[in-house]
Amino acid sequence: CSAVDACETSNGGCSAKAECRRTTPGNRVCVCNAGYTGDGIVCIEINPCLESNGGCDRNAECTQTGPNQAVCNCLKGYSGDGKTCTYISLCSQNNGGCSEYAVCNDTELTERTCICKPNYIGDGFVCRGNIFQELLRNSNTSRFYFHLEALSIRDIAGPGPFTLFVPRTDILNNDPRVKDWIAKGVMAQILRYHMVGCASLLYSDLTMITNITSLHGDPIHISYSQSSVVLNNNAEIILSDVVGTNGVIHVINQILVP
Repeated sequence: CSAVDACETSNGGCSAKAECRRTTPGNRVCVCNAGYTGDGIVCIEINPCLESNGGCDRNAECTQTGPNQAVCNCLKGYSGDGKTCTYISLCSQNNGGCSEYAVCNDTELTERTCICKPNYIGDGFVCRGNIFQELLRNSNTSRFYFHLEALSIRDIAGPGPFTLFVPRTDILNNDPRVKDWIAKGVMAQILRYHMVGCASLLYSDLTMITNITSLHGDPIHISYSQSSVVLNNNAEIILSDVVGTNGVIHVINQILVP
């Protein structure tokens, strides 16, 4: 006589996910494979994520990848290996995308607010100071700023309001008359002819008036045609409504001469 192997056929009636082990002749036990649980006849895949979030951080997502196997990934707004996740302050990186002249405040996950600092105005993403400061920050207007500095003209650094018509930098650099005006000592008069006091006039305001008086004292004629505002029938506004705390800047394509 020979002993009957209970595991010889059909895995001994055990689950396909189980091991059939011979015990005594004609008998066997069924043991579920690693990663599975059950009585051996029925073996169910273990999902580790169902208990204690699979050992992941509470601010992580547990994803089953196989029998009793899982990976941990930190949720949006957190960083780490998934076992440990740390909150990421949006404001800690590049000021949260706010302007350098704004204060960034974390409000909740993936959210923050941007508020312009005192003496600046804007939406928090773009914040502007007074128009004297803003001249230097824009390459289109920086040359005008340097001319003002060279002559110690600080009129537009005051409380205002002011409206400023600024010839674009390349116009000031390339017009041969500029050197003559400087040599003759009249550049300050030219510059002040581009400034208007006591009013912050937006582009829409300029379309409805015909004359304004400059800080130099001479009038500037304004006309509106073909969807363009033109000063003294010569200089066209090509960039408008750069609003600062004490006024507004418009960039023009010609130098105004009193």
